Amino acid sequence: MQRRSALALLRQFGLAGIGSLALAGCGFKLRASQNFSFSTLAVLPNPGGPLALELRRSVAGAVRVLAPGEALTQAQLVIDILQEQREKVVVAVNSSGQVREFQLRIRLKFKIRTPLGHELVPDTDMLQQRDISFNESAALAKEAEEGLLYRDMQTDLVQQLLRRLATVRLD
Repeated sequence: MQRRSALALLRQFGLAGIGSLALAGCGFKLRASQNFSFSTLAVLPNPGGPLALELRRSVAGAVRVLAPGEALTQAQLVIDILQEQREKVVVAVNSSGQVREFQLRIRLKFKIRTPLGHELVPDTDMLQQRDISFNESAALAKEAEEGLLYRDMQTDLVQQLLRRLATVRLD
């Protein structure tokens, strides 16, 4: 019995080692922080909505984000958040007309420019959406779940924005 468990343990370690080597061999690596070609950033409007606030927090470790009172000319890059809209749409109802499923959406419209007005990324729309079931007897729990889903979508949008900012090159 002891010998069998030792062999099973050895087999598990062997498989884990082979899996690690396969991942390393294919070029897999953990996501690192973004490298930006600029050192100062202005996010408008200031302070903006929840998405703008999360963007400021996410980028603050890599670049300096202008404070509300600072002149816009101090920034090397400006990101204008033109629209941040949260929507909740009924997707499904039962035979008696009660809601059974919603679709949650966050729409974001932004552009990236220099402080002098030269557009580097024109008006761009991004959309995140999630479906959520609904039950009247668990309305409080569903409301909490809705908040978590909105927060998750917002984080996804901020990560997409960070990746787009990393591709912007100042000439």
